[in-house]
Amino acid sequence: MPLKPAQVPWEITAGIAFAALAIPEIMGYTKIAGIPLVTGIYTILLPMLAFAIFGSSRHLAVGADFATAAIITSVLVTIATPESPKYVAYAGMIALLVAALLLLGGLLQFGFLADFLSHTVLIGFLTGVGIQISISELSEVLGIPHGSYGTLMQITYLFKYLYLTNIPTLLVSLSVIGIITLSGRIHSKVPGALLAMIGAIAVNWALDLSSYGITILGTVPGGLPHLSFPQVPLSDIPKILNTSVACFIVILAQSAATSRAYAMKFSDTYNENLDLIGLSFANVAAGISGTFVVNGSPTKTEMVKSVGGYTQLTQLTTVFTVLIVLVFLTKPLAYLPTCVLSSVVLLIGLHLVDIKGMTALHRQLPVEFVVALITAMTVIFIGVAQGIEIAIMLSIIAHLRHSYRPLNLLLVPNAGGGMRTISLAEQQQAVEGLIIYRFGSNLYFANENSFTEEIIALAKNTRALKWFCISASNIGDVDFTSAEALKKVYTQLKKMGYYFSTK
Repeated sequence: MPLKPAQVPWEITAGIAFAALAIPEIMGYTKIAGIPLVTGIYTILLPMLAFAIFGSSRHLAVGADFATAAIITSVLVTIATPESPKYVAYAGMIALLVAALLLLGGLLQFGFLADFLSHTVLIGFLTGVGIQISISELSEVLGIPHGSYGTLMQITYLFKYLYLTNIPTLLVSLSVIGIITLSGRIHSKVPGALLAMIGAIAVNWALDLSSYGITILGTVPGGLPHLSFPQVPLSDIPKILNTSVACFIVILAQSAATSRAYAMKFSDTYNENLDLIGLSFANVAAGISGTFVVNGSPTKTEMVKSVGGYTQLTQLTTVFTVLIVLVFLTKPLAYLPTCVLSSVVLLIGLHLVDIKGMTALHRQLPVEFVVALITAMTVIFIGVAQGIEIAIMLSIIAHLRHSYRPLNLLLVPNAGGGMRTISLAEQQQAVEGLIIYRFGSNLYFANENSFTEEIIALAKNTRALKWFCISASNIGDVDFTSAEALKKVYTQLKKMGYYFSTK
């Protein structure tokens, strides 16, 4: 759908509004990632520009994201000091490795792999990330000196040193949380985080909050990124390869799901494999501009829609607005209390905790609730990268479980005409002497045993049975093992005196 001239002013206005919403959020994600704030803002400069040019989705907004930020920091804190040049270099190299994986995935048309990360484990994964992020920010929100890394260590540290809470810091944090929460309830387009940041900077400039023991951010260097290749020894690449793969999987799943959802919502077309190539170029831009991995962000995509943006022009305007901020407006950030950013991140983390989703799983599908819970607990207490590995493994197991134990039913005539399904336990015949058995999945080596056992059990337990019919409408494929099983079933039924057929 081409851009109409009448839309241009609205798209430009939306781009400026999106920048006002996105910059505070990006600074929060940057804090999670452990890199300098100004380099975090670079994620919505060249990377966003690259995807707007090379990606296919008109709606997907690209930039720093909570999940990939958490994955990066969970590994890099063991390699280098956060915000150090070495840390930034490793973050940039991860972005380049992710770019290579995304390019390969796009060229080989691996976009379909996003379908194999189930919604259930994504609920658990994001809930775990949200809880982990929220806990990690509590010490800054309370004004307690930062403790150890690791969720259990952080919880223990907080309880041990809770008496050190700085009351002025806590009051500022609660004020920020109140402003953001209230503005969100008034209207989604009100930039609550931006208002809170501006208010905190103004109050600090007037009252010198550092004299009350409140930690202030300090000088934030401005200017544009210096383009260079991150200097990381080749021998250290294996240390960050697993992290890069984990980021690739999250980007693949999250970006494809977001593009698909918004394409359906607005009746647009998109190409998931072309989007992977666009995301690859975006991560190349991130890697050489001194920032970290970027993702197709569902929160930013929704932000764009909430301010009235519908085309790439909105994001191009955002890029230009961020450019102006970096060149002229970073000096006021020096007056920002660090607890303000921690409060923004805390709310981001709490927003990720999907209580409704977990509750629905517990009520409707207890087994899948356990899967989501295991994923969340792995993220919280072991690590985000390990949570991704568990999520993939559990998704594969869930897929195999559905095909290994499919829903098999009997077909019987409906009173109003046609056929209806009933459970196998009812053993009802379609007509006198005929039973119609419908198998609910493709037939392969893992489920052929249950297929055989159910048919023989039905044949033995159903009285006055003469004909046994298999409805194969759900069987799209039969492997060699199952073909042999079909022959055995035929032979056994024939020995039992039944006529056997498939339809």
